[in-house]
Amino acid sequence: MTDTAAPPRLALVTGASRGLGAALAEALAARGWHVLAVARTTGALEELDDRIRAAGGSATLAPMDVTEPGAMTHLAASLTARWGGLGLWAHTAIHAAPLTPAGHVDGKDLAKSLACNITATAHLISVLEPVLRASGGTAIGFDDPMAGTRFSGAYGATKAGQMALWRAWEQETAKIGPRVLTATPAPMPTAIRARFFPGEDRAPLAPCRDEAARLLTAAGL
Repeated sequence: MTDTAAPPRLALVTGASRGLGAALAEALAARGWHVLAVARTTGALEELDDRIRAAGGSATLAPMDVTEPGAMTHLAASLTARWGGLGLWAHTAIHAAPLTPAGHVDGKDLAKSLACNITATAHLISVLEPVLRASGGTAIGFDDPMAGTRFSGAYGATKAGQMALWRAWEQETAKIGPRVLTATPAPMPTAIRARFFPGEDRAPLAPCRDEAARLLTAAGL
C-alpha cells in the first residue's frame, strides 16, 4: 500500500482535452505532476501532450470514453498496478446539451447527459474511491452556477444531479478519506460557453489557465 503521507504524483484528469480540463492538466504538469489525461478526442489530447512536453512536463494520454464502465474499471485497476496509486482526480468530463426550453428537451440529449454527467460520475467514484483512499489522494469536482437557470434543461438538471452526488461523497468521506473537494470556477471563455452564449463579450471572462492555477492553489496542490 502506498504511504498515505506521500501520495503518488499522478493526477488523473477526466475531460482533459479542452477548456478547464486541459488547463488543469497543463497546470498540474507544470507543478511536477505526471498527468493521465482522459478524453474521447485523440487529436485534442495529442495537442495537449505537445504543450505539456514543450513546457517540460510529462503526460500519458488515454483516449477513452468515461461512459464506458468496463474501460473505466480497467483504468482504475491500472492506477495501482502501473503507477502505484493516484494522488489526484480532477473530474471535468461533461456532456453539455444545447440550451432549450424545458418543454423541448431532446430525449437523446437528455440520455447522453444522464449517461455522462450522472451515471459515469457515479461509476468513476465507485472505482476510484478505493485507489484514492489507499493513496491518500484528493478528488476535485467542479460546480456550475448555471445549473437550473432558464433554458439549461438537460445540462442544468444533470449537472445539478452530478454535484448532489459529489457533495454527498464529500460529506461521507470527510473522516475516512479520500479528501473530496468541490470547486466553483469563474465563467471562462470555453467552447461550451460559446455555444451557450454566442456573441457574448468574452473579454471579462477568466482565462482557463488563470482559473486552473487559482483552483489548484486553493486546493493546496
